[in-house]
Amino acid sequence: MERFSQTRTGIDTFHPGIIVLILLTIGAHLFLGMQPDEELHTWFLLNGLGYLVLLAAFVLPQFIALHSFVRWILMGYTALTVVLWVFLGGPKEGKLDPFDVLVKAVEIFLLLLLFFDWRWDSKLKI
Repeated sequence: MERFSQTRTGIDTFHPGIIVLILLTIGAHLFLGMQPDEELHTWFLLNGLGYLVLLAAFVLPQFIALHSFVRWILMGYTALTVVLWVFLGGPKEGKLDPFDVLVKAVEIFLLLLLFFDWRWDSKLKI
């Protein structure tokens, strides 16, 4: 019974992992956006900046009232990134770059952690 009466007061077990995975994703997209021979470099830069804004909204205490909403936006944004990669990236061209696959694995793991964070948060509200 005590488990369900807990409140979230700070960083819990999922938040450090979520933050690290978002930072890795930001770094990867900004790196790809800086490549002069990358035809989608503008989209990579915008994607990296979008993750940066969502990370700020996810961790800053000023946005704690919107935390659940930001989590869902972050989940949708990450899922959209993975889907767009399938249709615009390496799989469309018939080649899989190991760096791309690693970044997508990070993003899928990010989705899982965000889902687990949502489940944990909804159990605390019961």
